[in-house]
Amino acid sequence: MDQSKAPVLDALAAYHREGQTPFTPPGHKQGRGADPRVRAVLGDDVFRSDVLATSGLDDRTSSRGVVEEAEALMADAVGAEHAFFSTCGSSLSVKSAMLSVAGPHEELLVGRDAHKSVVSGLILSGIRPVWVDPQWDAERHLAHPPSAEAFEAAFAAHPDARGALVTTPTPYGTCSDLAALAEVCHRRGRPLIVDEAWGAHLPFHPGLPTWAMDAGADVCVTSVHKMGSGLEQSSVFHLQGGLVRPEVLKSREDLLGTTSPSVLVYAALDGWRRQMAEHGKALYDDALALAGQVRDRLARFDGMRVHGREDFCGPGRAADMDPLQIIVDISAWEVTGYRAADWLRRHHRINLHLADHRRISAQLTHADDHGTAGRLLAALTDLAAYAGELRTGQPVRVPPPSRLRLEQAALPRDAFFGPTEQVPWGEADGRIAAEMLTPYPPGIPAALPGERLTSDVLRYLRSGVDAGMVVPDAVDTDVRSVRVVRER
Repeated sequence: MDQSKAPVLDALAAYHREGQTPFTPPGHKQGRGADPRVRAVLGDDVFRSDVLATSGLDDRTSSRGVVEEAEALMADAVGAEHAFFSTCGSSLSVKSAMLSVAGPHEELLVGRDAHKSVVSGLILSGIRPVWVDPQWDAERHLAHPPSAEAFEAAFAAHPDARGALVTTPTPYGTCSDLAALAEVCHRRGRPLIVDEAWGAHLPFHPGLPTWAMDAGADVCVTSVHKMGSGLEQSSVFHLQGGLVRPEVLKSREDLLGTTSPSVLVYAALDGWRRQMAEHGKALYDDALALAGQVRDRLARFDGMRVHGREDFCGPGRAADMDPLQIIVDISAWEVTGYRAADWLRRHHRINLHLADHRRISAQLTHADDHGTAGRLLAALTDLAAYAGELRTGQPVRVPPPSRLRLEQAALPRDAFFGPTEQVPWGEADGRIAAEMLTPYPPGIPAALPGERLTSDVLRYLRSGVDAGMVVPDAVDTDVRSVRVVRER
């Protein structure tokens, strides 16, 4: 296909040239009704290009197939058979994929390091999760994606499971051996769903980890707003093979998605695909070189450990990692990543990708250059000088994985929608959680509805909040009380 085309952008340009007059939503009517104070911040062009997709960008019957052509170009650019745009983020896309593979009370193998959107999908669908444990690095207190062998064992124990879902890359940039995992699934005639939200850029450079479609996955979900040039909420889910039908996947997306998709999001997706198809290799040549330079500079700082493949990859760990995720361990300073991230924002207006009990990370993309990298390095140089002032003496009590792992005592849906009560955190040991308790970022629940809480996990969350952890989805975000299933 002609990858120089951008059908959504071209249709939007034509809409402007033709001077069409809408008597449809959006009600701001090309910005004429928007408050001038809003336009002063957002700009007139945002409102000019915020048009209706049907009876606006395209005609009432969508006879020109503008979005469908853009989706076909996306699929062609990355080597998938089908691509579907979503303007509700990968949180919706991954739910659509799950509902295409399994239904209420059917089993689905899921890596326990899944994002909270996957848990939301379990709650909405009534799917019964079979959790597959990640690979735990006891030295660095970090989880990597589950191994193919772990999924093999889970299928052996649950032969009726409808498929498997794995998250790779993780927010830390570590990747699963997807080819081996796809082989495990396909040997049983089961589909593999990959939540590749952090990997939209992977198809466009050979120096990046293998992208899911190349590894044989059936459905792959990407968040183009994370590592690409898409606007927030832009997502694409890709499909290949015959184990999931395209009409089924599209119908599940239609069930969950909006009937008023954002043309702004569609247009940015369309333009990003063209940019990557034409210039992605060169852009990521530069980005990877810049990431290497930043890593080399940070490696000279006392007390900073810049993680690379030598730390994260190998037997019992990840299969690969994305070098654009700059993960820095600062535990030698006895400073939490939470405190360091807050200090960098307050003193240098630097916003980090994620922070945990001992690490900070910066996400580089093709948009970064020596200017942004220089500001990051200058801020981290200053952080090193002030590290001694950031010690709190409040360690986060991270239990070993054997005590971090909770029993799934009820279906997530049943626990979430059943009768509940709020109890003090010190009285929640042994009770069944009725809410997600998710340190954010990266957004992986420490406890989810239907899991039986333990004192170890509760102490981890309480000590984490005291040290600066954020648990935004809890009813009580300080985790001084917890929502649990009411006992009869």
